[in-house]
Amino acid sequence: MNKIVKYILIGVLVIGALWAAAFFVKSNSKGAITFETQKPFTSSIEMKTVATGKVIPEDEIEIKPQISGIIEKIFMEEGEDVRAGDLIARIKVVPNEQALNQARGRVRSAEIALNNTTTEYNRNKALFDKGVISSQDFNALQLQFDQAQQELQNSRADYQIIRRGSAGGSSSANTNIRATVTGTILEIPVEEGDQVIQSNNFNDGTTIASIADLGKMIFEGKVDEGEVGKLKVGMPLKISLGAVEGKELDAKLKFIAPKGIEETGAVQFKIEGDVEVDTTFMIRAGYSANASLVLEKKDSIMVIPEALLQFDKETDKPYVEVSVGEQKFERKDIEIGISDGVNVEIVSGITEEDEVKVWNKTEPVKKGEDEEEDA
Repeated sequence: MNKIVKYILIGVLVIGALWAAAFFVKSNSKGAITFETQKPFTSSIEMKTVATGKVIPEDEIEIKPQISGIIEKIFMEEGEDVRAGDLIARIKVVPNEQALNQARGRVRSAEIALNNTTTEYNRNKALFDKGVISSQDFNALQLQFDQAQQELQNSRADYQIIRRGSAGGSSSANTNIRATVTGTILEIPVEEGDQVIQSNNFNDGTTIASIADLGKMIFEGKVDEGEVGKLKVGMPLKISLGAVEGKELDAKLKFIAPKGIEETGAVQFKIEGDVEVDTTFMIRAGYSANASLVLEKKDSIMVIPEALLQFDKETDKPYVEVSVGEQKFERKDIEIGISDGVNVEIVSGITEEDEVKVWNKTEPVKKGEDEEEDA
């Protein structure tokens, strides 16, 4: 009985080994790969680069107050079109107590000085009329009298400006904030009740509103240092907007920065281009955009698909394999030119009659074999 069991186990092991060997041979017995060939052909190649950036107004004007105070009323909203001179907001003057007190003191000092000069002037005028003093001495007194009068006028005007915002008593000239250019209000960063500071030599002042003409837009972007040397002012650009699908705007390169800025280890150069605005849809300031630039273009040149290229492992120089018979190929070193990522220019090494090996093609797996392997 033990012998029978033993023979059965040996038989099972032998059958299993034969089945495994047959499966291994069958699964690995693939047919030889038949390489296809492709001839060079004549085409045109454009080598492009893409600059990322945004579309912004060519000129953006910030409206600032001429006097400090509190926003009393805002008459416009963001997005409204305005013309030069339109009223945007009104400021209520809140005088500084210290400055007001100092101005009041200067007025009082000027009044005292004028009273003293007037008394001296009147006394000497009577003497001059009698011929007691010379005209030279009287003219000096006349000058002091006139200067004292002018000083009083100036101090009173300063006092009125600090108190009411205007020397004439009417504050509308300074407290009414008006548009200085025609365009669209992009932003009003203040609200009614906010305190604002006037623009002067020591302070930029509070921005009441920013205005720009959305009919004059520019593209502002950056390009890598490896490509900036191929750019020229006047080159055409194609602008695609991230917020508007299927729309492209024409532009013309007008500025290339003379100095680069290092960003994340790479040097970037700023570029600007004048955009031809399409009036069929609205372009908002700050839209993200990409600009496509044609760095180099060649027409009617011999090319092959870039996938046919092979590169020497030691020299890294390009070559292709050319058919010299039935599934027989010969290596030929070539010189390549520009590429657009799909096709590459062939400068020398092969002719249009040569049949180039499609070297990286893989043999498709048959459906039946695939199902058997899965099973």
